[in-house]
Amino acid sequence: MEDIIRLDPEKILTTIEKLNLRIEDRFPDSNLLKVCRQFLVVAKKTKSNIDWISNPNVMLRVSSYLIILIGLAALVYSVTFVDWELENTTIVNLVSLSEAIFNDILLLGAAVFFMMSLESRIKRKRASKALNDLRVLVHVLDMHQLTKDPTIDVKSKNDTEHSPRRTFTKLELIRYLDYCSETTALVSKVSALYSQSLPDAVVVSAVNEIEVLCTGLNQKIWQKVMILENRSRD
Repeated sequence: MEDIIRLDPEKILTTIEKLNLRIEDRFPDSNLLKVCRQFLVVAKKTKSNIDWISNPNVMLRVSSYLIILIGLAALVYSVTFVDWELENTTIVNLVSLSEAIFNDILLLGAAVFFMMSLESRIKRKRASKALNDLRVLVHVLDMHQLTKDPTIDVKSKNDTEHSPRRTFTKLELIRYLDYCSETTALVSKVSALYSQSLPDAVVVSAVNEIEVLCTGLNQKIWQKVMILENRSRD
């Protein structure tokens, strides 16, 4: 049976590093470069998060099993205090005893569930926080491409005092939008690392939301690129 193809965090990091260099070559003083550098920091942190999530927390698991065993031992030990003599057994005593044992078993079951799911909940919390950082990063990228209007020339007679500064040529604007698109796509891939390592319903849902957000942003960016390319042919 062939191994399942998986996303490689190292290769994604290498791609982001190369993208940083490409942006620095063309737009060394741009805010997009600052965003991409911050994204590289987040991606490196993601790799350490993925390594932590992928490995079992041995100490936490041992502690959980120990607490569960102590709870079971306490339940068994409490049963030894019950007077099982038939002459002392009444309907009232049986009902009270059954209720007490049922409550103990219910509490022990809740404790077992809490301890067994503690590791996954801790990992889910870290993954959710990291995914929220990536979601914010997508919105920041959206702000950078927002004012890049492909229908307006560098110098327009209709500009006002507060109009956005437009200093890019058509070729530069295409490259800028292309870099925005690549960064957005890589954000999507970095977020997918979390669902790959922790296939939790909450994590997978958050990753899917980021994927939809990135796809929508890329569609807006490539609509602008297509307009610019069509104008270049005119």
